[in-house]
Formats: sequence, structure tokens, C-alpha cells
Amino acid sequence: MLIRSLMDCPEIIAGDDTKLREILHPEKHGVEVRYSLAHAKLFAGSVSALHQLRSSEVYYILKGRGRMEIDGEDQDINPGDMIYIPPEARQRIEALGNDDLEFLCIVDPAWREEDEFILD
Repeated sequence: MLIRSLMDCPEIIAGDDTKLREILHPEKHGVEVRYSLAHAKLFAGSVSALHQLRSSEVYYILKGRGRMEIDGEDQDINPGDMIYIPPEARQRIEALGNDDLEFLCIVDPAWREEDEFILD
């Protein structure tokens, strides 16, 4: 049985400038899944770097409000929203208001450094 607490996952600053805690990755945690799962935080008033992934990605918004940009199209986002990001899409996310934006990131196939391209 694999159970991981978010607070036991080391926090890093990702290439797109979000604070990230990797919760599950098949290569690191010995599980047979194709995807990786991470918790991301973006401080109020901040914007992630414009970037692309070779993989598809899904964001699930937990806290805060924001604005998602995918291939030049913007839309406001709120807790409970799910965002699908196609492979190779140019993307960034912004935290609006006074609260930090927190969201889950599911990447399929699992995230790899060589599959991410920072465009800013």
C-alpha cells in the first residue's frame, strides 16, 4: 500500500515558477501508472512562466481564483474547475485576487524534465 502525505513531499520551484510538491511518479514511487501527480501553488498576484509540455496535462483547482491561458486563449478559473491542457500547448496560469492559487497537476505520460520547455 502506498500512501503519501503532501507535507512529506519535498517542495521545489518548478521551471514555470510554481511551487510544486510531487505526490506520485511511476519512476520514483514504484507504481504501475502512466501519469504523475503533483500539488502546485502560485502566490497571489503571480503568473507562471509561459511553457509547453510534450505530455497532456490536467489541472484541478483546489483554492483561489485565477486565469488560465492556453494557446493565447484566456479564461477565469475557480475552485472545483478542471482544465485540460493538450500536448504541446503554450500555457500559463495566473493567481488573481488576494489568495494563493492551489491546484493538482496530472501529467500523462508522466512528467519528465526533457519534455518541458520554458518559453518566457
